[in-house]
Amino acid sequence: MNTILIPGDLIETDVARNRNYYFTDGSNSYCTSMCILNNGRLVPLEGLWYPNEGETVVGVVKEVKNSIVEVDLSHFLRAIIIKSPRDRIAFRIGDIIEASVKQVEDKKTIILIFPRLLKNGQLLQVKAVKIPRIIGKNNTMVAQISSFTKSNIVIGYNGLIYIRGGDMALAVSAILKVAAEAHKPGLTEGVKKFLERELEVTEK
Repeated sequence: MNTILIPGDLIETDVARNRNYYFTDGSNSYCTSMCILNNGRLVPLEGLWYPNEGETVVGVVKEVKNSIVEVDLSHFLRAIIIKSPRDRIAFRIGDIIEASVKQVEDKKTIILIFPRLLKNGQLLQVKAVKIPRIIGKNNTMVAQISSFTKSNIVIGYNGLIYIRGGDMALAVSAILKVAAEAHKPGLTEGVKKFLERELEVTEK
């Protein structure tokens, strides 16, 4: 069962993840952001994105200078790709890319690795804290949206989402529905019914 917590609420169970959203005072833990507590896991509904090693991000190339490619992640920290002579990607300003977080250097710069160009699609931005709900447990939510809409969806933990092909308008609507209703239980089934209903109307 999901429990909604607000800042200051006592967390009456062991919390396994997302230490950025609670603090411990002695033997008690207290929530610092509005969150859903689900089986010992805090899913934040408000707050900032904290880059973690290995997370996928989506961004837009902002500047290309010698071996440094600066990427706009819609985040207050600078993000860069350090090119090597073996890299074959010819980055251009405005390119949409997918990459992984390698590390955060000196708490100021996000170092990105494994970049991949994303072409002929569109970007959607949501609050980064809603991304875990949009992905869903074991990717169930995003897989469901992708399956119904026939769209290729790449989700960045920074809150930028790339969508290409299929019924992109419906994919956007479904993603925004998840973001707006992230606090509700039974959301996966609710989104499924929404998609089925919308597709039925379209087919008529």
